Amino acid sequence: MRNLSFSRGSENLKWGVLFILLGACVLSLSAQGRSLLSGKVLSSDKGVIDFATVYLKGTQYGCTTNEKGLYHLKAPAGKYTLTVSAIGFETVEKEVEILADGRSKQNVILKPSVTELDEVVVVSNGVGRIKRSAFNAVAVDTRELQNSTKNLSEALQKLPGMKLRESGGVGSDMQLMLDGFSGKHVKVFIDGVPQEGAGTAFDLNNIPVNFAERIEVYKGVVPVGFGTDALGGVINIVTNKQKRNWFLDASYSYGSFNTHKSYVNFGQSFKNGLTYEINAYQNYSDNNYYINNWVEEFNHENNTSVSDESNIQRVKRFNDTFHNEAVIGKIGITGKSWADRLMFNVAYSHFYKEIQNGVYQEIVFGEKHRHGYSIVPSVEYRKQNLFTKGLDVTVTANYNHNLTTNVDTAMYKYNWLGDRIPRSTAGEQNHQFSEQINTNWNTTLTAVYRLGKMHSFTFNNVFSTFRRTGRSLIEKNSVLEDYDEPTKSRKNIAGLSYRLMPSEKWNLSVFGKHYNSYSEGTVQLSDNNVGSDTRVSQNVSSFGYGAAGTYFLGKAIQLKLSYEKALRMPSTQELFGDGDLEAGKADLKPERSDNVNLSASYNKQLGKHGLYVEGGIIYRNTQDYIKRDLSTVGGTSYGSYTNHGRVETKGFNVSLRYSYSNWFNMGGTFNNLDTRDKEKKRAASSGQNALTYGQRIPNIPYQYANVDMNFYWHNLFAKGNTLTFGWDCFYQHDFPLYWENFGDPSTKIRVPQQISHNLSLGYSIRNGRYNISFECRNLTDEKLYDNFSLQKAGRAFYGKFRVYFGNNTSVNFYRKIKS
Repeated sequence: MRNLSFSRGSENLKWGVLFILLGACVLSLSAQGRSLLSGKVLSSDKGVIDFATVYLKGTQYGCTTNEKGLYHLKAPAGKYTLTVSAIGFETVEKEVEILADGRSKQNVILKPSVTELDEVVVVSNGVGRIKRSAFNAVAVDTRELQNSTKNLSEALQKLPGMKLRESGGVGSDMQLMLDGFSGKHVKVFIDGVPQEGAGTAFDLNNIPVNFAERIEVYKGVVPVGFGTDALGGVINIVTNKQKRNWFLDASYSYGSFNTHKSYVNFGQSFKNGLTYEINAYQNYSDNNYYINNWVEEFNHENNTSVSDESNIQRVKRFNDTFHNEAVIGKIGITGKSWADRLMFNVAYSHFYKEIQNGVYQEIVFGEKHRHGYSIVPSVEYRKQNLFTKGLDVTVTANYNHNLTTNVDTAMYKYNWLGDRIPRSTAGEQNHQFSEQINTNWNTTLTAVYRLGKMHSFTFNNVFSTFRRTGRSLIEKNSVLEDYDEPTKSRKNIAGLSYRLMPSEKWNLSVFGKHYNSYSEGTVQLSDNNVGSDTRVSQNVSSFGYGAAGTYFLGKAIQLKLSYEKALRMPSTQELFGDGDLEAGKADLKPERSDNVNLSASYNKQLGKHGLYVEGGIIYRNTQDYIKRDLSTVGGTSYGSYTNHGRVETKGFNVSLRYSYSNWFNMGGTFNNLDTRDKEKKRAASSGQNALTYGQRIPNIPYQYANVDMNFYWHNLFAKGNTLTFGWDCFYQHDFPLYWENFGDPSTKIRVPQQISHNLSLGYSIRNGRYNISFECRNLTDEKLYDNFSLQKAGRAFYGKFRVYFGNNTSVNFYRKIKS
């Protein structure tokens, strides 16, 4: 065992950023003779309305409501006209009097409006609250995407700094890249609950976009409320928790490559507080699209083969079928004096995945596949003002039981034509027929205490355990892992933060985290990570800290600055592999990083014209960076991991969105990242200079962009009907697969530059009750790659039909996104 401690980072960087943020505390907090007007803004069904605009007409005094619908407005004593407005609601004006000798109260109830959207193009409530926070966070409202066939990972691509990397079609391996970090650097949550070990069916590229109300993305610096060791950031999927009398959302889509997707979500809340909800979805695709690759020729007379890499042919994938099914049931109580929300949930999922190729496209499999299931029971408890006013507590717990079966027993060798010849040994990659059982516990406690209107404290603790066991159904199992002894790990992350918010103009958060983890397992470890059996263990105990602040210049400009001394512990897959295509490296050290984010945004509404501009600068100084490589051992190729010393990331992203009334919007993002090796020596004890010093880290896109444009024709053919037309475009600069300064530049292997176009057409009937849409993806049939040689699908067509019955069918459906 070894204790790995969190070493010191750049002291100048750390203290410089902290002093800038803490310096905001010296601003004057005096009210300058003003009195207080406060109250709550509610909808006609008694729901709170957050991020509503509240101001005194004809004055400069104004504010917005918080997440509980409360507002606090300071102004000199006197009589005023109070004006309150919010998305999808009628504006209310009331005569009020602010008293000089105390506080004045005025609650306001807003009625829904479906006729006054023509002048309203602003950020929706949850999205707006995220943007106003001190952290470098953005969000996407998924409601205008819910008639599309997109999944959650595709919806994220519109956000600055986001890049989706897939190895193929539906159900393929996927990584989300966020400001240069990807894979395990970025953690995924659903309603604040970590999703580690939830199973393939709950990967972001397998969850339909209808599942979420919005998606929040925290970049680099992560609030303690998530209790995670993410270096790159956090993606939080937020579902609709609004109390609804009864609702049904159902859809079905069909498209190219025999792709079927369906989704149903229904539930009900009774007056006594009893609430239930069922959420189910499935995906199926043959993924039999065409690719370009050289074909190995077989001679069936003597069962030999001839390889000619110049023999490039257009061939169809034939062993790439994927399907998954998932159902989530929820039942519980809401709106009680002892519990705002107490829900018991059970999720079941199943998947089947054929594996067409290895980490390189020329490696062809004809029968290799895997399948499995997961069962995830969970409980959620939330209560505001628990025991005392101002104390809000959330407790969640979930157990993941996940079984995966890997099957590789074929006695044949295949080529890209689907032809085959016998081979003397079983297994196309390595002979295996094995079962792997992963069990994972996650418990979280979050307590927020608000002291007056200016101060709040947040404590979060996340404890998780992981255990992997398995058995081989044949005499010899995978060359990657011995299943005789279990692999196990446990992790505890505790965090405490303080937030100061003296006014609507600025706020500041400071926080600290403690990380502790232990891992133990057997790997087959040698110089190339594959070979002799070794039992290893690792213990990590460390601290991290950071701060985040924001300041508003007037009403239109917002500035943000944040810093974190962060740590990420190696994942179980990085340490011990996955028993199939990934080789573990059990002596990996945790990554440590100084993360800095600086951003500015401008948001202005001029009559029917809306403009939103945002720009951000990022800096990451990462020690013991965990890099994924591709390795070949004994003719078999694997993904492998290694610590790569010091890596420095600098970059920026810019996003812009313009809207006109409620019938047109367009926007896009541009991202530029520079991730370079900054380790001068080959090893700490070596005096030899590293040949890769100063070079870009290979196999990472460093320049990419997206643009989209959407048109809306309201009340077309009938009142309440809307026709939509959308176009979006994605661009990616070419980037090297290996170190860019090695070898002959004319023959260097690069992932090529690429650009793709997508079109969509939809028609919504009766304010969103019935919806039909059509899509064309990769309109120009470009050759697209996210990972070298793994070609994605060409031109494809899809259609979708969706129905929605119940509350909130249309008022918010065509809100424009400004993130």
